[in-house]
Amino acid sequence: MKSIPVLLMGCGGVGRQLLEHVVNCRALHSRQGVVLRMVGVCDSRSLLVVDDVATKGMKDSFLMEICRAKSSGSSLASLLSLGQCQIFKDSEMMDKIIDIAGHLGRSTGLAVVDCSASSETVSILKQAVGLGCCIVLANKKPLTCGIEAYEKLISNFRCIRFESTVGAGLPVIASVNRVLASGDPIYHIVGSLSGTLGYVMSEVEAGKLFSKVVQEAKSLGFTEPDPRDDLSGMDVARKALILARLLGRRINLNDIKVDSLYPDELGPNSMSTEDFLSSGLSSVDRDFQEKVRAASLKGKVLRYVCMIEGSRCEVGLQELPKDSPLGRLRGSDNVVEIYSRCYKDSPLVIQGAGAGNDTTAAGVLADIIDLQDLFQ
Repeated sequence: MKSIPVLLMGCGGVGRQLLEHVVNCRALHSRQGVVLRMVGVCDSRSLLVVDDVATKGMKDSFLMEICRAKSSGSSLASLLSLGQCQIFKDSEMMDKIIDIAGHLGRSTGLAVVDCSASSETVSILKQAVGLGCCIVLANKKPLTCGIEAYEKLISNFRCIRFESTVGAGLPVIASVNRVLASGDPIYHIVGSLSGTLGYVMSEVEAGKLFSKVVQEAKSLGFTEPDPRDDLSGMDVARKALILARLLGRRINLNDIKVDSLYPDELGPNSMSTEDFLSSGLSSVDRDFQEKVRAASLKGKVLRYVCMIEGSRCEVGLQELPKDSPLGRLRGSDNVVEIYSRCYKDSPLVIQGAGAGNDTTAAGVLADIIDLQDLFQ
């Protein structure tokens, strides 16, 4: 049985769902000859570690207690009484992660999994890579840092997986890598990479007011607590940057043209979330209706997409043919069209659920298992 030691950073929705998937897939992985051994789990404040990282792993019952504690808002420290782990806090926590990475990275191997939403994990991840560890990311921020830090992070490309940063469980990164590895140059990518904005645009196309659709999306749990985090387009821009860098573009986030779906005067520095939802949103309804009508007169529909072509990388509203894969998009699905020499007239299209903790965590788990040949 091949053992993969795993250290998880981040116990939010995706991290907790990953722990549940690990437990629920024990029988499947056993039949595949693989076992995931959780040696440590941390949140932003503390790290729980088994007392012998070389041989032990957290019991499944303890992993489920972690999920329950974090779901209820309790700290990892509250689990110390169960007696299965040591705890490290603050700077001690960072030092311990690097200590574990050094101990396991060049012996059994270690998968450091980042399911946080923090940019502060970049330094740890770079050190882990240098110590021979594999890294798996659901967190986009390490891959959208400065280009020098990014290149250090991916310096051993065999040992990094980040499928879930772009399309949750959809095989977007794998597809791009396979096309490029075949020597087939990709010259154009266009995609709807936000389940939230995909839902908003398809509902607006159906005749609903933009303000009402955003409020509905929030009530359904599709948006962040402040919907402007989605409507700004920055999350899509990060995904676009990850794809552009895969194609060899040495660019940074501020090189991408990003069109927000609300004007600056409705931004977080100008009004509260409550005011934005109650009065700010409705002020852009008329402008949105006019854009939808103008596109319809041309036989097209509006979609919020990322567009990568040559040196051009931008994110915003585009008028697209109704009968194209993106034009037919409905609901919160993601769609990516990849154009290359082989896929010139008929693009490679990837479509499906591209959001949600369950889907994203499943993608992370698949990435960890995909690394198994690098472990002893």
